[in-house]
Amino acid sequence: MLAVGSPFLLSQPVTAETLQIDSKLKTDPFTVTGQSGGKVSSNCGNIPASPHHVLQLKKSLPYLRITVDSENKPTLLIDGPGGKFCVLPDAYSGSKPEISGFFQEGKYNLYIGQLISGNPDYTLFISQQKK
Repeated sequence: MLAVGSPFLLSQPVTAETLQIDSKLKTDPFTVTGQSGGKVSSNCGNIPASPHHVLQLKKSLPYLRITVDSENKPTLLIDGPGGKFCVLPDAYSGSKPEISGFFQEGKYNLYIGQLISGNPDYTLFISQQKK
């Protein structure tokens, strides 16, 4: 995981669907799909100017796992209360960017990027179950 500075994102109004979680997911894992990548070249690959999804946590969660499954080389940029974090694909995760652990209450903007050109479909998995 790589902490990312703020200067590379464009500031635009958020038009993404907001996913709200109180204390427990209604289905686990919760999944959403979309098209990865974007036209903004960043330290976290090619991302869109606005987030794909907004995750709104109404309470802090002791454990949450977010995973992206997509073709090519997907990335996951999270801009939340704790800062901006870029998660890159690696051999350990099976080329699926994944972050897990404690998530504090607040709003998290999720960008699903690509390290190479292209906009393949993705599936985003959000779970409270440890592997």
